[in-house]
Order: sequence, then C-alpha cells, then structure tokens
Amino acid sequence: MKIRKVVVMLLFPLLVLSGCGPKPPLHPAFFTTDLLHRELDDIFSDPAFDTATWGVVIQSLDNGEYLYRRNENKGFMPASNMKLYTTAVSLMKLGPEYRYRTTLLTNGKIENGVLQGDLILHGSGDPSICARFHEGNPLAVFRDWADSLKEKGITKIAGRIIGDDNYFEDEIMGYGWEWDDQSDWYAAQISALTFNDNCVDILFVPGEKTGDSARYQLRPNTGFVRIHNRVATVRPGLETGIVFKRKRAFNDVTITGSIALGSRPGWDSFSVENPTRYAVYVLRELLQKEGIEVYGNAFDIDSLNSYTYLPDSAAVLASYQSPPLREIVRTVNKRSQNLYAELLLRTLAKQFTDVGDGAHGVKVVKNVLAQYGIDPDRFGMVDGSGLSRFDLITPMQTSYLLRAMHRHSAGSYFYDSLPIAGVDGTIRNRMRGTAAENNVHAKTGYIGRVRSLSGYVTTRDGEKLSFVMMVNNYFVPTSKANAIQDLVCERLANFSRKLLFR
Repeated sequence: MKIRKVVVMLLFPLLVLSGCGPKPPLHPAFFTTDLLHRELDDIFSDPAFDTATWGVVIQSLDNGEYLYRRNENKGFMPASNMKLYTTAVSLMKLGPEYRYRTTLLTNGKIENGVLQGDLILHGSGDPSICARFHEGNPLAVFRDWADSLKEKGITKIAGRIIGDDNYFEDEIMGYGWEWDDQSDWYAAQISALTFNDNCVDILFVPGEKTGDSARYQLRPNTGFVRIHNRVATVRPGLETGIVFKRKRAFNDVTITGSIALGSRPGWDSFSVENPTRYAVYVLRELLQKEGIEVYGNAFDIDSLNSYTYLPDSAAVLASYQSPPLREIVRTVNKRSQNLYAELLLRTLAKQFTDVGDGAHGVKVVKNVLAQYGIDPDRFGMVDGSGLSRFDLITPMQTSYLLRAMHRHSAGSYFYDSLPIAGVDGTIRNRMRGTAAENNVHAKTGYIGRVRSLSGYVTTRDGEKLSFVMMVNNYFVPTSKANAIQDLVCERLANFSRKLLFR
C-alpha cells in the first residue's frame, strides 16, 4: 500500500503548527476530503486484492456529501450485510414493540386430571424460546407450561404432543443455501415452531489424560439426537478443533476433532433435523420428568395424515409472549443470527401478504425499499440472512438504507442493534486502541471470499458518517480484508474538517 507517502503529507501541516499550539494528535487527522480520498484510493488499491473488487460508499449524514465512492453501483454478494435490510424493514413494518405469541392448545377436555385429547404446540415464528433469552436455560418456557398444566389439575395426557408449524410454509432452508452447511448452527432449519435456535448445545471437556475420549454435556439433555463422539484429548498447547457432521435427514451426529488437556470448556452447537418435532419431543420429555404422564408420542403435525384442527377455536392451556422485536433485532445483528433473520423475513411475509415464505417476505422488503430510492428490479435479495450466494446488492443501495434508518423513527433501535467496535458482537475484538473503538457501529458479513462491513461512525468533529465496504473474490486470508476495513474506520473516526484552523 502507498499509505506512508500520504501520512507524511498529512503530518507536515501538524509539524508546522506544533510550535504555536498543542501537540498534534497521535493519529493524523484529515483536513480535506481530497486528502482522505487519496489515501482511501491507496488503501483499496492494495495489490493483495488484485483478483478482488471493492465496493465502497462513505457519506456524511449531516450534509449528504459523498466523501468516497468506489464501484458503488456494481453488484456484490453481501453475506450477512443482508441482515441490515431484514432488520430495518422489520422495525419499520412490525415496529420495535412487536411480540410473538406461542400457544399450548388442546382439542380435548380435562376429566379427573386426565387431558382427553392432544396437546398442540402452535408456533408463530418466535425465535426466543431458547437459552439465550432465558439465562442459559432453554427449558424455562417449557417448565412454566408444565406448572400451568399442573395448576389446571392435569396429571396425565391421554393423547399426543403435536407441533404445529403451519403458520409458515414448509421451507426448511433459505434459497441457495449449501448442503455442506446443514450440520452447523448458522444453517439451522427454518420452522414457525422454533426451540433453542433449532440446535442442541454441547459442552466438551477434556478427558483425564492424553488419548482419552473427551467428555460432553448436552443442552438440553435430550434423547432426540444420537451422538457419535470421536473427539480425543490431546496434550496441552496443540491446536484443537471440533467438527460436527449430522447425517442428512437424520439426527445421528458424528463429532470429530480434539481438545487440549487443561483447556477451558466452551459451548458449541449443531443443528437438528425437523425442529418442529424436536420442540415437542423435548416438551414431552420435560412433562414426563415433571410428573405429567404422556400416553402418546411427539409428532410434527405434517407427519399426521389429514390431521386438522382450528387454532382459533382450540382451548388455550398456556402461552408465551416473546421479548419485543427490538431485542430480537439486537441478537440478529450483534450475533449475526441467520435463523432469526429468516424468521423475521417470513413474519413480514405472513403479516403483510398472508403467505409465510421467503419469497413473499422479499416482496415486502422490496416494496418498502422502493420508497427510499432502491429499484426493486435491481435488488437481488433471495434470503433474509445473507447465507445464500445468490444475494446480489450494490453498495449504494446499502448506503441508501443506512441514511433512511438514520432518519427513521425506529432508527435508534436499528443503530443500537449493530455491533460496536472493540465492545461487543462480531467486531468486539476489532479496532481496539483506535479512535474507532466504542465509536463504529457496524454489521459484518462473511461467506467464502466475501467480506462486508457497513454502518456508522462519528468523526473527530462530531460529524455523522455512514459507510459501506464490500469485497468479493479475494484469495488472501480474510484477516487482511478485516485489516483494511478497520484501517478505513480508524481514518474516518479521525477525520476532521476543522483541525487545521484550531
């Protein structure tokens, strides 16, 4: 990179002024947009990215000026920057206080402590019945329901436990998702009845000595999955890692890898096949442990031929209301939670078209974006999360979105949902010790050979900027793309139009 030459140019005015004022700042500030533009050109011309294409837009939100543009109208795979659109439109259309409701219903009657009928768990797309929203306890909601059933005098259920996921269409994957990802938490299957992120959490602990099999703990501790543990304990200091491989269409999971002796245990997760049945299977397990005998088995409603009931006319035995949407959106963006983004997209579809699938959710998003100058015919959204390599958008479109949300009444919730540099989320370990730390609020994006970072930064003068940085088709390690993005954020945080005249 040709950064050194530009930095010298910037430092020269500071050295001249140093005899008649305070010492210059540790990091050089920019006095004109021309100087900023020149250095950014040098940064994005790094020969290590000669096979790649950078798309960049940097705009002042105070006066609308574009400080820098590069390939701003070219199409790029955004990866998880697609979540910016899904969460923004969800806040706009559903509102920050929107809440999901999940209900426990029955088509039977209670007679002498026995529920003579089926127990039906009806989902509406709520992602929050999980450990994350309940202090690490994925069973908290189910346990509350068990208490509610006991309060109604129910000690036995003569029927089955049935999961109803028909609020959404049956669409377990986003369009263009890769089969190779299906065992991993970030590609968990989509269902209107979601439990614990449609994953089983697992904690590995080293064995007593080198060569021993690692020990593990499941959360929830369920018989729904079958584990083949091939994780070995290795000597301290060796590189370790764990790989999950779930047999397609089954819940047989082979886990391979190694864990070092004396290493600190940490939770990981793998996805399940048929999350709807998973939810009711675990619910049945818990009811049995809580002393409520269940005669029938757990079923996905789709596996029962010609099973019909009317949710609106069924008796409600218990229900659960989610936290407000603004809290769910924080998880989507700070943790880059793909499943939650897909559930939001289908919620938009169901609420505003009455067809709960991804394609109708995309239509809702496009209709909203058209109001902000984004041509829906040139906006290539195919999923809500950005996991698909068929997503194709331009940096300028994302810049329009960031500006729109800056002005929108729900904009503060959107801003607060973004990871903060050096503080939390997916950029908690980036930009530390720079002017960008605890300043930049931005969403990351990553799939193979794609890296994005888009959000907001405040300059040294207090000027609000939005920025979009997307790079596709690089061969160097992704850490090098991170380094360029971080350097640009630092430069923007140090940008000043006034420093020369102080």
